[in-house]
Amino acid sequence: MRRVYLDHNSTTPVDPRVAEAVRPYLAELFGNPSNLHSFGRECAEGLAGAREQVAGLIGAEPGEVYFTGSGSESDNWAVIGTVLRHQDRGRHIIASPVEHGAVLESVRYLCRRGFEATWLRVDEHGLVDPDEVRRAIRPDTILVTVMLANNEIGTLEPVAEIAAVCRERGVICHTDAVAAAGKTEINVAALGVDLLTISGHKLHAPKGVGALYIRDRVEIDPLIHGGHQERGMRAGTENVPGIVGLGKACELLAREWPDNAKRMRANRDRLEAGILARIPEVRRNGHPERRIPNTSHFSIAHVEGEALLLSLDLEGVALASGSACSAGTTGASPTLEAIGVPPLYRNSPLRFSLGPETTADDVDYTLDVLEAVVKRLRDISPTWRRA
Repeated sequence: MRRVYLDHNSTTPVDPRVAEAVRPYLAELFGNPSNLHSFGRECAEGLAGAREQVAGLIGAEPGEVYFTGSGSESDNWAVIGTVLRHQDRGRHIIASPVEHGAVLESVRYLCRRGFEATWLRVDEHGLVDPDEVRRAIRPDTILVTVMLANNEIGTLEPVAEIAAVCRERGVICHTDAVAAAGKTEINVAALGVDLLTISGHKLHAPKGVGALYIRDRVEIDPLIHGGHQERGMRAGTENVPGIVGLGKACELLAREWPDNAKRMRANRDRLEAGILARIPEVRRNGHPERRIPNTSHFSIAHVEGEALLLSLDLEGVALASGSACSAGTTGASPTLEAIGVPPLYRNSPLRFSLGPETTADDVDYTLDVLEAVVKRLRDISPTWRRA
């Protein structure tokens, strides 16, 4: 059976060149980078090289890059660490309702401990209005956090404009760039953000590694204590193979992302045109133009979402309904609720997230399978019969 993987926003295959860079650090290069002997120095050099490579992808200085265990840890650290460090300035946080769960739950965690949050509104495409950020900022606001690209619907937020508002008001600005990294240009100086999150397994590096950019002179409390690693900011012996892999992936994407983006956009547009032409009563979610090039999100009426995903999987097509971190939960996606998706379309979302290796043949096979599966499920749907 043919297999087509269209769930790259959940995780990506490790690039073979990344795997080759990692291989020595799983065998002969096994030292602890904190040690001064040659075994340790070899691994410390690997960490230093990776820090430069990650910095190169996002336009940062190497000393502004801190390695973590995941994008979720980086988000938690950015939100909680910033607020705890600056709580003497106030108790107020601003966030969008379409953030990844790592940000949403970090803010809610702080609210349970006496802090206050303002949740920004978004329009029907999931866009935050920078003027609303300006109106929401108070004298006691510590942090504004708005993601660069939505991991479900792909919408690109006006982060540079939001960060400019934050600078005017002296408020720290964080953006979760996990969904955007490697798919669009990222330059922290141009964005103007103080903190930025990326994750290794979303950009063809191994799982279990992430990074947090902390702009020079921005103060943030550590969350993990007990060691001097990461310049005293994140205790624990570093995941050297994962970090080396993240660095190599960033080095490759710094050169290759424009060509990758062009190819993914062409295949995404082919997919969308086919869905809109071949399947009635569908809704495309997210901004039609202002979005990352690999992501397309549809809701299909008169079909049950889980049955749709499982039926597609039986035909070899792997998709997701939304964020991988929300798999197994019940209820509609907070993002779909926030952008006002009608109830008829909330229970059957499909997120197509393509990769550089996705082909036009993969897209055509997916369209054939999707059309057949939707027809079969609708034939047994009582709401479709009534329609």
